[in-house]
Amino acid sequence: MSLAPASARQRQAGSAIVVRFVDLVRGFALSIASLSGRRRLAAGFVAGAASALAMAPFFLSPVLFATLPVLVWLIDGAGTEGVSRRAIMLRAAGAGWWFGFGYFLLGLFWVGEAFLVEADKFAWLMPFAVVLLPAGLALFTGLAAGVARLVWSPGIARVLVLAITLALAEWLRGHVLTGFPWSVLGYALTWPLPLMQSASVLGIYGLTLLCVAIFAGPLVIVADAKAETARRGAVLRAGMLAVVPLLVLYALGVWRLSAEAAPMLDGVRVRIVQASVPQRDKWRPEKQRQIFEDQLSLSRRDASGRQDDLSGITHLVWPEAAMPFLPLEHPEALAAIGDMLPNGTQLLSGALRLKHQTSTALAGAREGYNSLMAFGDQGNLEHTYDKIHLVPFGEYLPMQGLLESIGLEQLTRWRGGFSIGTVPRPLLKIPGLPPAAGLICYEAIFPTAIVQGAERPGLLVNVTNDGWFGDTTGPWQHFHQTRVRAVEEGLPIIRAANNGVSAVVDGQGRVVAMLTLNARGVLDSGIPASISAPVYAKLGDCTFLALVLIFLGAAALLNYRQSH
Repeated sequence: MSLAPASARQRQAGSAIVVRFVDLVRGFALSIASLSGRRRLAAGFVAGAASALAMAPFFLSPVLFATLPVLVWLIDGAGTEGVSRRAIMLRAAGAGWWFGFGYFLLGLFWVGEAFLVEADKFAWLMPFAVVLLPAGLALFTGLAAGVARLVWSPGIARVLVLAITLALAEWLRGHVLTGFPWSVLGYALTWPLPLMQSASVLGIYGLTLLCVAIFAGPLVIVADAKAETARRGAVLRAGMLAVVPLLVLYALGVWRLSAEAAPMLDGVRVRIVQASVPQRDKWRPEKQRQIFEDQLSLSRRDASGRQDDLSGITHLVWPEAAMPFLPLEHPEALAAIGDMLPNGTQLLSGALRLKHQTSTALAGAREGYNSLMAFGDQGNLEHTYDKIHLVPFGEYLPMQGLLESIGLEQLTRWRGGFSIGTVPRPLLKIPGLPPAAGLICYEAIFPTAIVQGAERPGLLVNVTNDGWFGDTTGPWQHFHQTRVRAVEEGLPIIRAANNGVSAVVDGQGRVVAMLTLNARGVLDSGIPASISAPVYAKLGDCTFLALVLIFLGAAALLNYRQSH
């Protein structure tokens, strides 16, 4: 019996499926592009909100295969005959803004938790913060869409143009008005761990370029296929664009991880304390002694709860502002630290400190700092790093004097706001450890700003308090972004959180040890050595700019071929 008829039927069935798929995608694209009014805005908002699922802790990056093409088709629909160039750009920017608003609203909803810590004072601000922050960040997405529409062209070239403008907008978002590079789109290509290795070359902004091209391109290619004879080829090209770059990035990541892991530092054993103090209790005066004694008690016990009085521990790490008072103003607290520490053991702790002015002109004035302090085994202060990247509205108010005069205050309620430490970030020379760069709270989310000055550190120490944000996605996002900094710089990280995720991470992003969100206890671990500085650590965003130029050249070439 001949198999030819059956094979022919299978080919016909396959062709029919391809044609049907292309028709469905093309019909959907045309319906999105033709939307107007509220439906158009809603489509952008829903697509943006769904895109947030690509971030930690969900890592549902494949959702971008559906959502990013929607943004492309909405920009397509911004232009109609008889409409001015300015109006077209504004319609495209509006679609981009609604996409960004949905993305940031779902991705940053946890910010509202901070305003409920002292609900009697700040709860009324929560709706404004939850809405206004995403609305402001969405301006960058709107700008990217509007600028892209100015040079919009048929075919895949417009996807490359959008990738360029979105990546540049994300870079601007990380720098304008002190910057807030949270949930940059490139993080969609940093999970699982082999994909994260690409950050060692391209950084998070370079990955944003690839992210938009990889996820937006396939369905756009399919939807653009008009002739029936072109449909099979379009599906094949779309499949290659969706699969091949991801396989290459993954394979390169596996190859990078196949190298022998960095050895542990000789003679170093660290204990990280995660006390999980409820944020509502943190700064209540009647709780201060109890919280401090709790930190001391936890420090004396190992992970199983057995009291070992820090035997074998060389470095003890407490989180951001672990002591809910000014420790340098309390000799009895320093004495208690000295009594706790065995000979040769160091304590690294987040703490607040005051700098009293001694000049006659400034007598009585004070400067407050959010600091990372290193204490010796006698309770003596040996080193201090003062935070240099403060959180707006959390640690200081823009136009501080004016806003305080009308009764507003930042969430930390520190009158006058905190002051900025020494720039560039000085390294901590702690006995037994390589030179360490201190990172307090969200300082760990800023690419290229981790290592400053001529000397490369051998270790990053990140102390934070994600207890402000409760049991939400925020602490997981913060931890994941910190891991990516380790990969970009090739440096291990010690991370101590009051509540959040405390961990030791090596220079390739591997989690050596971890205490999860809401866990209470301690973590004992060795510390990996640093690895050779990767490409991104050496060149920074030059690799991103080089990729932008490559994308520009490719878009220009495709546009030329399209017009000829």
